[in-house]
Amino acid sequence: MAAERECLAALAPAVDQFLKVTASYGPGLFHGYDVPDLPRTNNDLEHFFGAARYHERRATGRKGASPGLVVRGAVRIVASAATRLRHFDAAELRPADLADWRALRQQLATRQAARCAQSRFRQAPDAYLSTLEQQLAQPALPP
Repeated sequence: MAAERECLAALAPAVDQFLKVTASYGPGLFHGYDVPDLPRTNNDLEHFFGAARYHERRATGRKGASPGLVVRGAVRIVASAATRLRHFDAAELRPADLADWRALRQQLATRQAARCAQSRFRQAPDAYLSTLEQQLAQPALPP
């Protein structure tokens, strides 16, 4: 690009900027090639998520992501990937750490509650806000 810069006339400043930016990235730009067995592209990852989206759309009939995938996607995608690799029996599906499992369930419940609140607000904003105002007006401790 630097050799053909003069031929570009009005685009020459853009070439200068491109060369400057790419030179600043130079030292770490291709370090992945030094790591053996590291995929050179993210095509496999894109294919994996694309297949998950395809199956979700096919199962739900929705064009976009279903609310369940948005809220529980971190769990569902991992479960989908793991079950493609092999079959799991009941003993393997039992949580190893009950505290971690409960924390994950609580996080998912919190996200679900937030989605429900958003839906209620979109359906009837005035009613939702008046309910919030009533809750805020209530004293924290009983008289």
